[in-house]
Amino acid sequence: MKIMQNSGEPIYKQIAQQFREDIMSGKIGQGEFLPSVRGLASSLKISVITTIKAYDQLQAEGLVTAMQGKGYCVNAQDSEMLREQYLRKTEESLNIAIESAKITGMSDDELVEMLKTLIEFNKNN
Repeated sequence: MKIMQNSGEPIYKQIAQQFREDIMSGKIGQGEFLPSVRGLASSLKISVITTIKAYDQLQAEGLVTAMQGKGYCVNAQDSEMLREQYLRKTEESLNIAIESAKITGMSDDELVEMLKTLIEFNKNN
């Protein structure tokens, strides 16, 4: 797991995002447990509270369930429902980007070019 201290994104969100991707891709399957809160905190050299916050976010999204004395277990996923949720989030984010581009006077071509550049950048990172 990679944590970027200077990314501007809170550490708990970075952790949650990486687990979210692993769960949705099937890398971590239904019924599997996430690393223990203390174990993950220790290996990443972060606080237990930060780890709990990340796990709680995943639980709020329905991706995992906290099991008393055992840790956080990955739930069965309705992949179509999850896909629809992420499509909706993507659409919302793109609408915000379009509005921001209008405010700055950016042309449609410039916006499309920026999106292509960001896609390429993210493929390589």
